[in-house]
Amino acid sequence: MRSHLLNDTTAEQYRRSVTEGVERVAAKLATTDRPFTGVTVDALSPRIDGIDLDRPLGDTAAVLDELEDVYLRDAVYFHHPRYLAHLNCPVVIPAVLGEAVLSAVNSSLDTWDQSAGGTLIERKLIDWTTGRIGLGPAADGVFTSGGTQSNLQALLLAREEAKAESLADLRVFASEVSHFSVKKSAKLLGLGPDAVVSIPVDHDKRMQTVALARELERCASAGLVPMAVVATGGTTDFGSIDPLPEIAGLCEQYGVWMHVDAAYGCGLLASLKYRDRIAGIERADSVTVDYHKSFFQPVSSSAVLVRDAATLGHATYHAEYLNPRRMVQERIPNQVDKSLQTTRRFDALKLWMTLRVMGADGIGELFDEVCDLAAEGWKLLAADPRFDVVVEPSLSTLVFRYVPAAVTDPAEIDRANLYARKALFASGDAVVAGTKVAGRHYLKFTLLNPETTPADIAAVLDLIAGHAEQYLGDSLDRAS
Repeated sequence: MRSHLLNDTTAEQYRRSVTEGVERVAAKLATTDRPFTGVTVDALSPRIDGIDLDRPLGDTAAVLDELEDVYLRDAVYFHHPRYLAHLNCPVVIPAVLGEAVLSAVNSSLDTWDQSAGGTLIERKLIDWTTGRIGLGPAADGVFTSGGTQSNLQALLLAREEAKAESLADLRVFASEVSHFSVKKSAKLLGLGPDAVVSIPVDHDKRMQTVALARELERCASAGLVPMAVVATGGTTDFGSIDPLPEIAGLCEQYGVWMHVDAAYGCGLLASLKYRDRIAGIERADSVTVDYHKSFFQPVSSSAVLVRDAATLGHATYHAEYLNPRRMVQERIPNQVDKSLQTTRRFDALKLWMTLRVMGADGIGELFDEVCDLAAEGWKLLAADPRFDVVVEPSLSTLVFRYVPAAVTDPAEIDRANLYARKALFASGDAVVAGTKVAGRHYLKFTLLNPETTPADIAAVLDLIAGHAEQYLGDSLDRAS
């Protein structure tokens, strides 16, 4: 079994095996004509359940053949231009190369003696990102597993900075369309069930600062402690961007930690055309960025950034076997001193490879393309009487629903839209997401693929309308 260990004696076997795997994936990508096959859980589960993991095949080619049957054939392919559902981006080739390198070398980014150059590369990228944001010379941060972890760590720092006598007194303010991880983080941090105060949004799904000011004042008057305001730089459902300058002013007035969840909108940091849409982010105390959303990186690649590096000390613990205190005096850079994780992948390498091959402008150009595409999609929806579209996009998300001319029952319209989404997914012709707006079911395009065209959007809208009309026709037949 030692023949399977990656080392100096197996380098050629490693080359052959990885090449064979890459060729299989490349062939699949080259011939995939739909984002999904439409396979059902009931059809796929028996194929996987029937595999005996205690009886290895012993041959790479045989395993790849099996993988084709249980995974590659029916995977959801985000690179396809008619995958329009969630915040999953197609990935750039330099980042995939970085993934291959980091997996083989297998550095762990917790301590210097496990990563060396990897530590310095990650720190350089953190400095690059905080510079793009404008957080100032004392800024710092660390890579994370994703936006949920980044938000959790940011709120942990905010909790410690608030210095409340009782956790029950702490309050976090976030818009009613903020990410669910805000409430999840509050629970994990031991805050009370009423800790997260939901702030209403305006017509464009942006936090109402008048309402925020009112709630901050109410909190102070009640003797409670405002711990943090979470402003969103690109909501998951709408891509809406809260009024960051106004929120920053209120945070300064009330002495509240300002966190910006820019997991989605961080692509604007590289934008050549729309950088001003995220103006005010430079006034934040902490920021979440997900490179694996709008920087076209493979999962996972995220970071939490802070204005004051010293605040990261709230997450610092020392273990003699790993990062003893003496290493601080010896100026040995251990990233575990900043992170909620211990063992941690060298995910920063993917972004490093991307920047060194494509440059920031290359990333920004791709993100600008999907923002432009969303603007075109908005025009199509606004001009199409079959659809009701919610807000004009700030980023690359469109929320809408099919509204038939002859049906006025909102519940029936809900069912038609739910059916259309399910039928479209089952067909494999396209994949779209869904959400609720004012209690009603809507559909959602999250446009992160520059290869998607307005023609693709128009075609998918026709497919949606066709499925919805089929449902409504069948419904009338059943009722008659």
